[in-house]
Amino acid sequence: MRVGTRSSSANIRTSPCCNLWCESRIHCACSRCGRASMDIYGHSLPGRPSSEWESYLDHAANVADFTSGFAAPFGFAALGRLAGLLHDLGKLSPEFQAYIRGERDSGGDHSAAGARVAFDAYGENDLLGVLLAATIAAHHAGLHDGLDLRDRMERAKALVPADWRSVTGPLPERRDLVPTGPFRLKEGPKGFTTSFLVRMLFSCLVDADFIATEKFYAAAKGENVERGGHIALSVLLERLRTHMAGLAARAPASELNGLRAGILRHATEQAALSPGLFTLTVPTGGGKTLASLSFALEHAVRHKLDRIIYVIPYTSIIDQTASVFRSALGDDADILEHHASFDWEAARGKGLPDDEAPAAIAKLQRAAENWDVPIVVTTAVQFFESLYANRTSRCRKLHNIANSVVILDEVQTLPVHLLRPCMAALEELARNYSTSIVLCTATQPALRKMDDAIRDKQKTPIGFDIDDARELAPDPKGLYEKLKRVRVERLPGKVSDAEVAARFAEQPQMLCIVNTRAHAQALFEMIRALPGAAHLSTLMCPRHRRMVLEDLRVRLRNGEPVRLVATSLIEAGVDIDFPEVWRAATGADSTAHGGADRNSPRFTRAPLLRHVAPSRGRGSKPVQLILTANPGGGRSLTGARIETRSQTSP
Repeated sequence: MRVGTRSSSANIRTSPCCNLWCESRIHCACSRCGRASMDIYGHSLPGRPSSEWESYLDHAANVADFTSGFAAPFGFAALGRLAGLLHDLGKLSPEFQAYIRGERDSGGDHSAAGARVAFDAYGENDLLGVLLAATIAAHHAGLHDGLDLRDRMERAKALVPADWRSVTGPLPERRDLVPTGPFRLKEGPKGFTTSFLVRMLFSCLVDADFIATEKFYAAAKGENVERGGHIALSVLLERLRTHMAGLAARAPASELNGLRAGILRHATEQAALSPGLFTLTVPTGGGKTLASLSFALEHAVRHKLDRIIYVIPYTSIIDQTASVFRSALGDDADILEHHASFDWEAARGKGLPDDEAPAAIAKLQRAAENWDVPIVVTTAVQFFESLYANRTSRCRKLHNIANSVVILDEVQTLPVHLLRPCMAALEELARNYSTSIVLCTATQPALRKMDDAIRDKQKTPIGFDIDDARELAPDPKGLYEKLKRVRVERLPGKVSDAEVAARFAEQPQMLCIVNTRAHAQALFEMIRALPGAAHLSTLMCPRHRRMVLEDLRVRLRNGEPVRLVATSLIEAGVDIDFPEVWRAATGADSTAHGGADRNSPRFTRAPLLRHVAPSRGRGSKPVQLILTANPGGGRSLTGARIETRSQTSP
């Protein structure tokens, strides 16, 4: 049987490929063997002669090459190559070939045959057989549950082409498929490491299949689909060093700037530590964003990691962070901002100095499919849902998380009911996929094993295995004292919205943060007529929020009136400064994350934080408060407080 070609002009494969596994790792028939039979195709081009179609052999070899390369960073290049070779084995069937020629309406299930071959060759109850079968069977329809996979494999017995060995030749021995580096299969939650490996191999295969198919059809159209070829992390590191040196040279001498310089210096010195789990605990105003980026680039270049992935809880600050990175690195084309609200059309229209914006943005949009880019700024939802997804499109990017630095900003916002699966995924990435994880926040949650805050069913302490030596900030407790931003005082009594509105009338620049969107709307209606009145909540679309925030920053810098009512979306790292801030009932972590004069060099007089009892609302807790910033000697409020109506999330 002759399985297509490696030469589009003569339908003859000319590379040396006789006997078993050749240089392209596929056994085939070619002119050297003197075999001749029907042509077998992987992809067709309707309306064009079959001599221009992609042979099965070409497609299998290309997918095998890509899959092997994608799986190499975590040691499974050989297993990835075999998955690529077997993934479309069902296309050898007469039914599929009739379908590809337009003689049938369906080609049947062509992904199950290769999975069944792996089951038979390596054992349906053996880890190797299950890994291959689960990966191959899923490459079109998505990952299956274990029982569903076995049911499908039972039905797939009849789908295996009788002469498949004439195409693949003998399969590799088990000893040739073991990982090339240490892989700790038996650590972590029972079965989790195996299931995670299936996801990673699945990611490698589906991304390889997408890219190989894309390349064939693009070439058939005479197009060049540009992927990869991004600037090296070492170049971005030099740009960042230059940028940080410039900031230091221009910064006036102050205690705050001295603290920021010390935090940056200590974080970059820690980059020499081996890849793994880290914490970065820096109070608001300490320069955490650029310090974490500096560590990540220094660490990645030193340890030959591939990319930086910056994970942020809210879309309200993701564009702000991406903008900081672009400014610091002088680069638009190598920083991917990936979240559901990103406006690709607007990005195409921004323009670049070399007038290559459309091509650069198109390349970034393709990179959003698989994160093949030096720096990714994304949301926690995108990151963790992808890690636990089962669909091909969501999982393509997973293999590119391996061998990276992942920074989880505002890590204290991880949902409590999802904490265990999120932690398990992060631990597995650090354990077996050469990924460094940085837990970054001003209020570090007790997620370490040594904190003894989380226990399993046997009451044994569990958590991240991080000791104090892997903290990237110098003396976090000391930093809290030096960067102290609030003092808390609980007061009795109640405050009406009318009183808050009256205070707004007295203060030209003031922020009030409440807990619900309904409360924000009601309070805003009371101050709407005041100069500079504004409102922010998650009821607004992300683009609208970004426009409002940028306008508010400009007006604040110019000394114009700004009277803002917002929900808690403004607290998680939004870079905006007010001389006076009021805050409704909330947890201690929100009060520590600021909103009042983040960049003021005069921070020795801490803002005042007062808690008072609520006046009404079912389920409300007695933690109402006002936050008044007076670092510049401004007036401190005494006795004022905000009524909390509910504890509903905004």
